[in-house]
Amino acid sequence: MDYAKMRAIAEELTEYAEHLEGSWSVEIGPSGPFLAMMSPSKRHEGAIHRIRKQLDAQLPATHPGYVCATGPEIEHPAIGRMRRPDALVIPEAVFDEEGLAVDATQVLAVVEVVSPSNPDNDYAVKLTEYPAMGIGHYMIVDPRTGTIEVHSEPCKNRYQQKDPYIFGDSVPFGPWTVETGAFRRYGKAGNDEG
Repeated sequence: MDYAKMRAIAEELTEYAEHLEGSWSVEIGPSGPFLAMMSPSKRHEGAIHRIRKQLDAQLPATHPGYVCATGPEIEHPAIGRMRRPDALVIPEAVFDEEGLAVDATQVLAVVEVVSPSNPDNDYAVKLTEYPAMGIGHYMIVDPRTGTIEVHSEPCKNRYQQKDPYIFGDSVPFGPWTVETGAFRRYGKAGNDEG
């Protein structure tokens, strides 16, 4: 199926989702458009909030006019994909444009916080799709294990550079730094192992 047809189906699913209870997102993956229920935990949202706040404080110095946002989908019609990352660095001006999705060529970086129910989505599927979209930096935050991976240097459908970190580290992420001392693991009191 060509991307225009998949996009039309995704738009119909988006309209349908507006009438459902709960929070839903529509993405286009390897099998085409799909509707997914979003039920992020407070710790998932806490990590995203902390990352956005830190990146927004640094972006005026490194990339004036850019923001770290949640919400908009990113799309790359040539590879037939539309994804909704947990956070992304984009020009603030895209919020004044028509349409649902941001062109992937405008995205500097994406962040995904791993959910307990579907970790392969971030570690496998999106780890091939984001570099194929040409997105320069991809951070995976995993509250299940207290680990972070920063991927960079996209080449076709993979990143050539992978740097591992743990919660508590100062994490270089492109030209920015993310302090992770306040990040919390799922099911743990604070950052404790036990």
